[in-house]
Amino acid sequence: MADDCNAKMIKESKIGAELTEAQCAALAKLVQVREYADGEVVVAEGAIDEQLRVVLTGALAVAKKEGSDWMRLNTLTAGDLAGELAFLDSRPRHAALVALGPTKLLTLERAKLESLLETDPLLVYRVMRAIARFAHEVLHRSGWQIAQLTAYVYKTEAKY
Repeated sequence: MADDCNAKMIKESKIGAELTEAQCAALAKLVQVREYADGEVVVAEGAIDEQLRVVLTGALAVAKKEGSDWMRLNTLTAGDLAGELAFLDSRPRHAALVALGPTKLLTLERAKLESLLETDPLLVYRVMRAIARFAHEVLHRSGWQIAQLTAYVYKTEAKY
């Protein structure tokens, strides 16, 4: 029953966009759903984390600790991926992930996905392609935001 529910959540997420029903079912056996309370640190800054997370409900702050306060760099909401770059390269996290209110996440460990390389390489390829597509969207949006900020600071073609 839980696998059926997880398969449905996968299919509706960004990582499941290109997956068949059978591939979603196979991946559902490898994922976990975890719930976090408001303010709970999901992953600490500097941690090496090999898990991809999909925000199902609630939100995550991508934040850095400054004294006793958090400086929020970004907010991830339902449908967003979290930790996609750390999932790919195993480098220490540049910022923490902190739950904003009650938050439910779908979690996939890289080693579990890699366990499908020999039996279902197309599934692995499609998940990795979805991760790359999401990272590209983030990069594109960041570039646009930097351009807007630069225009604002230098008062050139600013929309403000």
